Amino acid sequence: MKPVLPLPLDIRLMRAGTQLLFVLAALLLLAVLCAWLARHPVFAIRAIVIQGEVSHNNALTLRANVAPRLAGTFFTLDLMRARKAFEAVPWVRQAVVRREFPNRLRVQLQEHHAVAYWGPEGDSRMVNSFGEVFEANVGEVEQESLPRLQGPDGQSALVLEGFEVLRVLFEPLDLALEQLELNGRGSWQARLDTGAVIEIGTGTVPEVQLRVQRFLQTLTPVSGRYGRKPQALEAADLRHKDGYALRLRGVTTLAQDAKKS
Repeated sequence: MKPVLPLPLDIRLMRAGTQLLFVLAALLLLAVLCAWLARHPVFAIRAIVIQGEVSHNNALTLRANVAPRLAGTFFTLDLMRARKAFEAVPWVRQAVVRREFPNRLRVQLQEHHAVAYWGPEGDSRMVNSFGEVFEANVGEVEQESLPRLQGPDGQSALVLEGFEVLRVLFEPLDLALEQLELNGRGSWQARLDTGAVIEIGTGTVPEVQLRVQRFLQTLTPVSGRYGRKPQALEAADLRHKDGYALRLRGVTTLAQDAKKS
């Protein structure tokens, strides 16, 4: 029996090269086939299922507005762009977009819940329950009246936190906090439903809370000395170190001092 001699190196290299070419050709053919299938009309997006919160946007309107902005098929659609297209619709806070084989999208929506207006009077911006600023048609706000908050850009969550903390302090006195502003110098100003303006001063939310709490604890007895109730408050300045200044409706101590003189 003759011994089996190994193939020459050049033949082995030729065979390996041939096999490699076959593999590459097969992979290229497979890639072309996949690309063709991915763009085939059978996989074009034909249905969009809307779920979640749609109190301000009905599903039919959403599909009509967003569908023209969706490019691609089930396989080639950019889900990130699709999500941004839905989130660009007024009142939509968040959208989660998923593919459903072979040609459908399922979208879970979360809407903004407006809790306050943001900015000066006439501004169409609002603050949602997460303290985020968004723009929408103010005429679609469900609540009859919302407070107005103001502050530097990026501070809406802080101002909303301050409002929620201070609002509960006024309620026992039958006073409602209608506006809260944080200016660029970090000073807080509150306005009540009676029109009273309260200069609170600078500080963190806990510091401001403590300052207002001390003021309100003495407001009833102080106003009572002049035969008035807390609702007679017109203005107060809490920026003094060891006390505060206030003005009550119908009480003018300067006029009384002038008569004495």
